[in-house]
Amino acid sequence: MSTDPGSETEMDSEHNSELADMVSAITVSGERGATPVGVKNGTPQRRRLTDRKLSLQERDTYQGSARLARRPTIESKRVSITDAADCVQLNQYKLKNEIGKGSYGVVKLAYNEDDDKYYAMKVVSKKKMMKQYGFPRRPPPRGARTAQGDQVKVLGPLDRVYQEIAILKKLDHLNIVRLVEVLDDPADDKLHMAFELMQKGPVMEVPSESPFAEEQTRLYIRDIVLGIEYLHFQKIIHRDIKPSNLLLGDDGHVKIADFGVSNEFEGNDAFLSSTAGTPAFMAPETLTDDDQIFSGKALDVWAMGVTLYCFVFGKCPFIDAYILALHNKIRSKPVEFPETPAISEDLKELILRMLEKDPELRITIPEIKISPDVGGM
Repeated sequence: MSTDPGSETEMDSEHNSELADMVSAITVSGERGATPVGVKNGTPQRRRLTDRKLSLQERDTYQGSARLARRPTIESKRVSITDAADCVQLNQYKLKNEIGKGSYGVVKLAYNEDDDKYYAMKVVSKKKMMKQYGFPRRPPPRGARTAQGDQVKVLGPLDRVYQEIAILKKLDHLNIVRLVEVLDDPADDKLHMAFELMQKGPVMEVPSESPFAEEQTRLYIRDIVLGIEYLHFQKIIHRDIKPSNLLLGDDGHVKIADFGVSNEFEGNDAFLSSTAGTPAFMAPETLTDDDQIFSGKALDVWAMGVTLYCFVFGKCPFIDAYILALHNKIRSKPVEFPETPAISEDLKELILRMLEKDPELRITIPEIKISPDVGGM
């Protein structure tokens, strides 16, 4: 069973993308390290998460010491705000310059005096979100689930923020952006969310005149596969994988962000019936007129396939200025590869299998991990 937030509009998807893009700021350099695979000082290392091999990022992180579980997300119900000469003091945070802006709020660079680190502080107005959606009251409690067979409630913007918080609190993975603290005073209109600061922003802006070489693409797609595998293991479907929701850290690795339209599920897969996400990245089975049920895991694989195509060609495989024409292309037009840049046959085969229009025949995450182009993870 899945907790399906209902039909989302294009405006909702654009808003979610805006909020994800806000989390990024400040460009710094970073480079990858190389370490032995799965061995430390001649001693085999314990497998983690889904008993998989470690990603390059994890090998770097685990080298020299076992990885400690991250601290749980802090939830503060009392907020003290004072104005200073060069900043706003929010509890232990000094809110500095604005680094992003969206229709429901802003993101500011925040310095934490307790740990001497910088974070991205998302600030939203609860009243404004409820007013724009038409709610005169506070939304229902977080984490509410519908019983199987009940009609699923369509979530408003503030509902989705609280749902995103509930999901992020559960997650602990090196390829998932980390929510550090939520400051939500019932007496205050502002909801504050402190995220780890992703130093380089979105991995790519689409369209791009500078697509990635295959080797760089291979490294990024491995990070994404490991992040999505972890989400599915945690019974979460992301539903909006795209380059602007993939943030690049100062170590050069990708982290998945923006869980505003995600679904939690029970059992082996989510079985969904509503559309959500960004139109150019939607799977064909979601664009039919029939009220059919479709696999959540297969949706994420399709969106990853579109993202992979963007990485190597700098554009989406299906493009049209008119939404209905775009839907028709996604449903019926075959994938075409430009003459340049030239890519390997293995990579073409992987893209085609990820963009298989029949979800029953589409490649799965375990199959992607052992595919030749990913390198046998």
